Amino acid sequence: MSGSKPDILWAPHHVDRFVVCDSELSLYHIDSAVSSELKAGSLRLSEETTATLLSINSDTPYMKCVAWYPKYDPECLLAVGQANGRVVLTSLGQDHNSKSKDLIGKEFVPKHARQCNTLAWNPLDSNWLAAGLDKHRADFSVLIWDISSKYAPETAVATEKVRLSAGDPEAGLVVTKPLYELGQNDACLSLCWLPRDQKLLLAGMHRNLAIFDLRNTSQKIFVNTKAVQGVTVDPYFHDRVASFYEGQVAIWDLRKFEKPVLTLTEQPKPLTKVAWCPTRTGLLATLTRDSNIIRLYDMQHTPTPIGDETEPTIIERSVQPCENYIASFAWHPTSQNRMVVVTPNRTMSDFTVFERISLAWSPVTSLMWACGRHLYECTEEGKASSLEKDIATKMRLRALSRYGLDTEQVWRNHLLAGNEDPQLKSLWYTLHFMKQYTEDMDQKLTGNKGPLVYAGIKSILKSSLGTTENLRHSRSGSDRQADIIQYLSEERSLALQLCGWIKKGTDLDVEPFLNSLEQEGDWERAAAVALFNLDIRRAIQILNKGASSGKGDLNLNVVAMALSGYTDEKNSLWREMCSTLRLQLNNPYLCAMFAFLTSESGSYDGVLYENNVAVRDRVAFACKFLNDAQLNRFIEKLTNEMKDAGNLEGILLTGLTKDGVDLMESYVDRTGDVQTASYCMLQGSPSDVLKDERVQYWIENYRNLLDAWRFWHKRAEFDIHRSKLDPSSKPLAQVFVSCNFCGKSISYSCSAIPHQGRGFSQYGVSGSPTKSKVTSCPGCRKPLPRCALCLINMGTPVSSCPGGSKSDEKVDLSKDKKLAQFNNWFTWCHNCRHGGHAGHMLSWFRDHTECPVSACSCKCMQLDTTGNLIPAETVQA
Repeated sequence: MSGSKPDILWAPHHVDRFVVCDSELSLYHIDSAVSSELKAGSLRLSEETTATLLSINSDTPYMKCVAWYPKYDPECLLAVGQANGRVVLTSLGQDHNSKSKDLIGKEFVPKHARQCNTLAWNPLDSNWLAAGLDKHRADFSVLIWDISSKYAPETAVATEKVRLSAGDPEAGLVVTKPLYELGQNDACLSLCWLPRDQKLLLAGMHRNLAIFDLRNTSQKIFVNTKAVQGVTVDPYFHDRVASFYEGQVAIWDLRKFEKPVLTLTEQPKPLTKVAWCPTRTGLLATLTRDSNIIRLYDMQHTPTPIGDETEPTIIERSVQPCENYIASFAWHPTSQNRMVVVTPNRTMSDFTVFERISLAWSPVTSLMWACGRHLYECTEEGKASSLEKDIATKMRLRALSRYGLDTEQVWRNHLLAGNEDPQLKSLWYTLHFMKQYTEDMDQKLTGNKGPLVYAGIKSILKSSLGTTENLRHSRSGSDRQADIIQYLSEERSLALQLCGWIKKGTDLDVEPFLNSLEQEGDWERAAAVALFNLDIRRAIQILNKGASSGKGDLNLNVVAMALSGYTDEKNSLWREMCSTLRLQLNNPYLCAMFAFLTSESGSYDGVLYENNVAVRDRVAFACKFLNDAQLNRFIEKLTNEMKDAGNLEGILLTGLTKDGVDLMESYVDRTGDVQTASYCMLQGSPSDVLKDERVQYWIENYRNLLDAWRFWHKRAEFDIHRSKLDPSSKPLAQVFVSCNFCGKSISYSCSAIPHQGRGFSQYGVSGSPTKSKVTSCPGCRKPLPRCALCLINMGTPVSSCPGGSKSDEKVDLSKDKKLAQFNNWFTWCHNCRHGGHAGHMLSWFRDHTECPVSACSCKCMQLDTTGNLIPAETVQA
């Protein structure tokens, strides 16, 4: 404490009292402010608190430092260090018991007068008081006094005697012989007892920090440094100490005392005080001279590898408790992050440092944040939470349902996605039809047709090269029939197949498609497809059937009647009424039907640009009724629209090509659905498309998502699925088993040996029922280690796990119960080096934690914490 600037101390056992000390001691009581008006004699500290002066002690002049007695009894006992080196025990008039009366007024006098710089009470033995003095060439600078001593010291210093001042009339209240004397020929600027031991004292001497052990005062541990002021121990980490010099703060670890573990550079102004927060771990506050800012350093604990000399992570903040310069501050002993500051003119302020609010999103979209000692979780009320609509939630649920992994019935993937998104339904049906025509082309088409595999309709139609035929048909079911030009080619038939209108081959019958639409109850679409195939009678039948169904619309009968009166006369009343009716209909397919019937030949914009009609139906319609030039213009325009909108229905046009990647990029930008993008592009894209950076980015991000959700097995399934569809993505071998004698890779040597007679098989591969085995290194023929459980040489296929089945049970290797290859893998403990077959080790450690080898006490399973987190039933052997 400076002689001119006030300091502030909280009472250690009274959370509502503190002392301000400069030329006198003033005791204050802090209380809540119940109203905006102050009571008489009260001071406003904050909007919530006020302070009332209880007593003043001005009997101890020349104060340089003050320390509050750490125990509850006697109450309000303080030690005051003076400019002449004396230490005086005084009180603030709050306690009058006999123990307090014996101590109040007691003085501890050094041999030679010089300034007392610091005081420190022993936290374990409260009778010990350490005082740090200025340098004197013939005296010690660290004196430890026993406040209970009168005429005889403790047995530990039985040979020493207490010398009393002969001239003092109250002999016995002045003690001149300290219990311990330390630090000769050096000045002591700061002191601090180490809480872990009663007899360890840390002192900031003139040029070094020294640890004194009172059990052997002739020796000390010290380190040379200039940061010797304000030594203080972290209350939550007793091996961490802070000290300062000028504008720098040094953080020390007493277990490695050679140098600071961290140095904090402050402002150019010198520091006046540093203090650890007693309610918050790792929070250090610093104050510089002539400043109204307190700087806070939050020392985060980050796990680092053993032996790494990495500095801890520091988060720095600055707070401004008041407008004026701050003389000193003191943390509240129990209230979290609360402090009282005092200015040079004794103006006080009660201030709370608010914690940083740290937000955290969990991989399952839960939002939590920490504030102080509380942890809050955000929950949404209501029937349909917005989290359920979030794409991350949808992808997580789809991953659980094995979405995207059905490569046989590809269309079923939209059912695994919930059958809620029409674009996903269109996408997977498109990929299903592409898979069908790809298999058909592999059997029939050769030559230049090869590049059309998994191409879209846009690429297919460009390869027609003028092979389109013109056919004239009339509408079936009409009294007055007019010829309508239709176009036919092999490529257009293929496009109709991709649209789902016809089956593979040259059969153009749409009846199976109409029947499926009727089964789904999609009456309007079925009627429109029938009409687009010039079968008005079939369309009327579908509409009538839909109107009579349980959930049908009775208005369909009206539409059927309107169709039955069709005429091709341009100026007929029917055409006028249908043109008007079309604008009043809500169903897009009904609108498209009347637009088709009332349109001129070759001009079908009312059908082609009805955006609510499925893309596949519009494209199929265009393939039947547009000539090559019109068709190419329409397909080009529609493809660009689909790419810009990121509409998955456009995959029908682009296929899994570069254009398909552009479309999928827009879709991912719009939805964030990297799951669908990954599975879709893996389905049949050529290798050059799969190597696209965007595709690789989606795949890796989806893998990271599965890892973040802890779907380890799902991610493994995805990797297997990926390697089947994209052989180039299959990773190289990452684990090798090498011989301990010759150093060669055992598995590589086995695979390199030609199959002669009883050839060698790779490890972990369960082949035929008569499994070949290798019990020695193929390179040097040294025997392989034995399994610790079955005692058979490694390389022998696992027959059964010891204790895993009854003795009378037989292992059936010819059926689906065949054991997995993982059971044969080499497994060993990195600590004791014992191990065996993976299947045997899994079986053993389900019930044990100790190594199976006799006389080995290694806790193998407990070395890896993840081994305790995974239940036994989730381990897929």
